[in-house]
Amino acid sequence: MKIVILDAYSTNPGDLNWDELNKLGNLTTHDRTPKDQIIKRIGDAEIILTNKTPITAETLDACPNLKFISTLATGYNVIDTDAAKSRGIKVSNIPAYSTESVGQMVFAHLLEICHNVGHHSNAVKAGKWQNGIDFTFWDYPLIELMNKTMGIIGFGQIGQQVGKIAKAMGMKVIACDPNPTDNKIADEYVSLGDLVKSSDVISLHCPLFPETEGLINKARIAQMKDGVILINCSRGPVIVEQDVADALNSGKIYAAGVDVVSVEPILADNPLLKAKNCFITPHIAWAPLASRARLIGIATANVKAFIDGKPQNVVNL
Repeated sequence: MKIVILDAYSTNPGDLNWDELNKLGNLTTHDRTPKDQIIKRIGDAEIILTNKTPITAETLDACPNLKFISTLATGYNVIDTDAAKSRGIKVSNIPAYSTESVGQMVFAHLLEICHNVGHHSNAVKAGKWQNGIDFTFWDYPLIELMNKTMGIIGFGQIGQQVGKIAKAMGMKVIACDPNPTDNKIADEYVSLGDLVKSSDVISLHCPLFPETEGLINKARIAQMKDGVILINCSRGPVIVEQDVADALNSGKIYAAGVDVVSVEPILADNPLLKAKNCFITPHIAWAPLASRARLIGIATANVKAFIDGKPQNVVNL
């Protein structure tokens, strides 16, 4: 069976391997695939794996041998899943591989906002401490998280992991999710409106669907507490970046930490680049070695399950 990976590099830049996947068929890997090469590179393959390379209905029409698509990510909005379904093509995603690493990144951003570790380290190295007259100094307000309210939008596995960490730090956890579960982590499930009004910190963990695009916008921000902290480790278009930048510059939002933006790589005119107190990382929450190894393991299992006639993690049933 012919298997093609269209954009292998981001998942495996050379520190992992595809050996187990290679055992399942005739494997071809491409580091990256430009749009004008997608159809040619799929060719007569029965199985493809893609991370951010888009798979449209037109591509599916041009590749009639295709039978199975596995993402190399949890999100699958780059694939026309309805078109795939209508053609009898199963699409599977990679759930739960990055739960721990994304939860960790949320608090990397949050703790940087609370303590400005990077800034204070640079200030010490610049001589500000050694030239001071006191045993201590700080240039930014220092924030304690104990007894603050963490509002989590999207309370699946990653949202619950963030909730666990927040509870360990003494925070109250409230959550908003269309399918609430009795997980003993959230102190309370609330509506989206109540969550944004009540939270000191808001962390986004919802998938990108039409109903979540632009979820955090000017009107929603106006409902938030003054001085709220916003963290986005979900998908960039979940927030309206200009509205968030305006709120940061006005002080309505005290600080934001984002690992994702609307267009990636980030564009030079993205308003968050010049916004006050905005911390931006280049979509790396998912990327620790252990997390990517889990991803490859699940992707391989997805392919094997399909070959065995028992497809798993299917998102277009």
